Amino acid sequence: MTVNILLISHDNIGQTLLDASINTLGFCPLTAEVLSIPNNCDPEKKIENARAKVLELNQGEGVLILTDIYGSTPSNIACALSNDADVRVISGLNLPMLIRVLNYPNLDIDELVYKAVTGGKEGIMECGFHLHD
Repeated sequence: MTVNILLISHDNIGQTLLDASINTLGFCPLTAEVLSIPNNCDPEKKIENARAKVLELNQGEGVLILTDIYGSTPSNIACALSNDADVRVISGLNLPMLIRVLNYPNLDIDELVYKAVTGGKEGIMECGFHLHD
């Protein structure tokens, strides 16, 4: 059994990132689902949808929820599930974070949380050369 992934994001961001990850890796080593949150959604209904997806995804090792912007509706929906058993939530979803998580399908949920956070942070850097006076 492995930890499974739920992406909760604005519109199609999660699906686009998952598709890009699968294209990069050539396959998806973990079960990953996406819950897209439109601007005009009913958050309570989306929390119910998210909880149902978590129950479906959890095969005993837990579910890692990755969401895009902390404090936004998708993040608030994800955080509503953070007290559920075997659920961990990380905000700041980006492509380096998701690829890092998918590269470690055999880790437990605590180790996968660490990989998600470090992958997301280490994937952010200034690029280019700037001359300074």
